[in-house]
Amino acid sequence: PPKKKDIRDYNDADMARLLEQWEKDDDIEEGDLPEHKRPPAPIDFSKIDPGKPESILKLTKKGKTLMMFVTVSGNPTEKETEEITSLWQGSLFNANYDVQRFIVGSNRAIFMLRDGGYAWEIKDFLVNQERCADVTLEGQVYPGKGADGNEKVKNKTKPEKSKKKKDAEKKSNGVKEDNRATNQREEL
Repeated sequence: PPKKKDIRDYNDADMARLLEQWEKDDDIEEGDLPEHKRPPAPIDFSKIDPGKPESILKLTKKGKTLMMFVTVSGNPTEKETEEITSLWQGSLFNANYDVQRFIVGSNRAIFMLRDGGYAWEIKDFLVNQERCADVTLEGQVYPGKGADGNEKVKNKTKPEKSKKKKDAEKKSNGVKEDNRATNQREEL
């Protein structure tokens, strides 16, 4: 049994142990737990349409926080991006969607959703806006109404950087490719 100590002699470790004992006996409701400690919601497989992979994502993201990136078309300033995305956020708020907005560049914003199950409905709203260039959701890029003609490729993934150009440049410059240190100094 632990030694009885006067409360005035407790240090931080003793106070932490005391807090753990109190919390162990508390019945914390499921809604009060942080998201990572909540059990996942059961998935109703009867609602899944095998022809639409998005239906699976909708069900797995339900109740979880999700972020989507939105690009404003044209060449807006950060203030213009703030105003445009604020209008979109207001429209979503009026439609009872809980969305927070963060500006991350002169033409980019992050929309954070408390419930990821609504993400695809919000994505559909955003891509139909005149000034929306694209929406990135779960690694997929969805072009918007404001996208340039060369950007209108339906549901493309993020482009991978190709090594072909870099390899061609190295070979044309005659640079030997290895990991050994050399005595000669190369000008860049």
